[in-house]
Amino acid sequence: MFHKEGGPSILLGTSFAVAVLLIADRFIDIAWLRMLVQIAGVVILIIILQFFRNPKRIAVRNSDHILAPVDGKVVVIEEVYEGEFFKDKRLQVSIFMSPINVHVTRYAMDGIIKFSKYHPGKFLVAWHPKASEENERTTVVIENETFGQILYRQIAGALARRIVNYAQEGMQVVQGTDAGFIKFGSRVDLFLPLGTQINVELNQKAIGGKTIIATKA
Repeated sequence: MFHKEGGPSILLGTSFAVAVLLIADRFIDIAWLRMLVQIAGVVILIIILQFFRNPKRIAVRNSDHILAPVDGKVVVIEEVYEGEFFKDKRLQVSIFMSPINVHVTRYAMDGIIKFSKYHPGKFLVAWHPKASEENERTTVVIENETFGQILYRQIAGALARRIVNYAQEGMQVVQGTDAGFIKFGSRVDLFLPLGTQINVELNQKAIGGKTIIATKA
């Protein structure tokens, strides 16, 4: 199963692979070189397909849980000052996605979208300390009765050049469902209320819509 955002890229990649196979078969007489070129064309298509894969996941909805919004590695767990929306201290949990991770963004909890904003910006490497404030990014705030308001931020990386965000203010969203997509290596930051019980550790692998990031204290 592939994400709908991958449609144009998958079509282009398939056309490219087919063209390489046909052209190599017609114009390259050296058998080993022809095979090498054809394999390269197929490998490029496989890379595109794996990047846009969208595994079917049914989240176990629980109002006391914050689920991982993306696949990747937990790279930050710390208390920070969040200056865009809350303007106070929050617990930040950041998940870094490499190009080989699934890049679907999922809603971390049920609730209502209270804020959704796109910010143009730089393309620093996703793990750069200033990436959360200076890179191209989207900021989304979800509110429910259990946790109040949480904020998640999709952040473009050095390679990511397009962030897709489906969240719109006033929407009622369902935990674990599709919230958007980020192309190539990137990062998602979660900002949670102080006192929230964090259930992951640094360098832990997170699975979007499955891993429990935090629970109500």
